[in-house]
Amino acid sequence: MRTVKEVSELTGISVRTLHYYDEIGLLKPTEVNDAGYRLYDDKAISRLSQILVFKELDLPLADIKLIMDNPNLDSSCVLAKQRKMLCLKKQRIERIIAGIDEMMKGDNMDFTVFDETELQIMFDDMFENMNESQKQIFIDTYGSVEEWEKQFKESASDEKTQKNFAKMIEWYGTKDGVKESIKTTPKPEVFMSYQKRMDEIQKKIADKKGVDVNSFEIRQLVGEYDFVAKQLYQIKEPKALLLDIARGYQENEELAAGIDSIYGSGSAKYIGEAIEAFYK
Repeated sequence: MRTVKEVSELTGISVRTLHYYDEIGLLKPTEVNDAGYRLYDDKAISRLSQILVFKELDLPLADIKLIMDNPNLDSSCVLAKQRKMLCLKKQRIERIIAGIDEMMKGDNMDFTVFDETELQIMFDDMFENMNESQKQIFIDTYGSVEEWEKQFKESASDEKTQKNFAKMIEWYGTKDGVKESIKTTPKPEVFMSYQKRMDEIQKKIADKKGVDVNSFEIRQLVGEYDFVAKQLYQIKEPKALLLDIARGYQENEELAAGIDSIYGSGSAKYIGEAIEAFYK
């Protein structure tokens, strides 16, 4: 039998992390002696080795626990999903490296993500998805459909907007994913319903300020937030999007102030930390 300190020294995993694995049921000690010390046998250490392999694949702890606790589970499905996520990360890193290479050459970087043809398709899809009253609002604003279309394309061709499109591709996985989200945007009344639900969840999380963000009740709330976000943004995997929101809540002072004014002082930071904890 080895103590938690000895296991920590053997594997390089901190004592605090081993305690956390125990709390969430991922790695229970073989026994706890009369003095309250956690003890681990070779079987437990073997399980820890498997956990570390899965962590190297960037699998969330919840997925690792599912695989470890359910021998009949088709782990290939979980691994296939994780492979897709890693491929997206690889593509993002390759884009960053390519951008750095361009900067080192001294060349002007081309930030175009969607060209004019693609923007035309996006406008047509957006237009088709609107009801007549929605269309009329834009026609009244711009004077005609043609002028509205022209303004849309000019705005969407702006460098800042194109960079935002690049961020959306990270969220949706592919350019086609972004285009499809525009086609399937929920109707206004449905959108408002989802938005209201997300506001309610954020309030519930904010009301729990002071509770450990890794606790079950907070993780359950963020899990619901994740589910509603899928419906609201028409996105299969909202992790990247919600992590960006979490960073904004913690790093953007203006955004944080706005959130705090709605849910109370310190809410933005706490909600951001809760979202990050859920995915990590």
